[in-house]
Amino acid sequence: MTRGNQSQQDQSHRERALKMFPWLCAHCGREFDGKKLHQLTVHHKDHNHDNNPPDGSNWELLCLYCHDNEHQRYRVADTADAALTSHEQDRPSTFTPFSRLTDLLKHKP
Repeated sequence: MTRGNQSQQDQSHRERALKMFPWLCAHCGREFDGKKLHQLTVHHKDHNHDNNPPDGSNWELLCLYCHDNEHQRYRVADTADAALTSHEQDRPSTFTPFSRLTDLLKHKP
């Protein structure tokens, strides 16, 4: 799909969502109308832009700030998952937070 077609489809989703849902952010609850309505965006809950049921069940209206935050959370999670190999994920932690506690208690001032 070309970028122009994607943009037209996004606009169509937004128009449909604005007719279906109240004009408020689903995360922070901020209301939008008039000149600020352009700050309300359509977010695909499952992050799949091809999943567009006619009832809008995969959409939610989010303000620009909450929408950016939502996508940033997924980027961070994806980066963290990619950083760990399957071997590292299966290995138990060897960190022991109180390993030096006895030594510290022995050396009271």
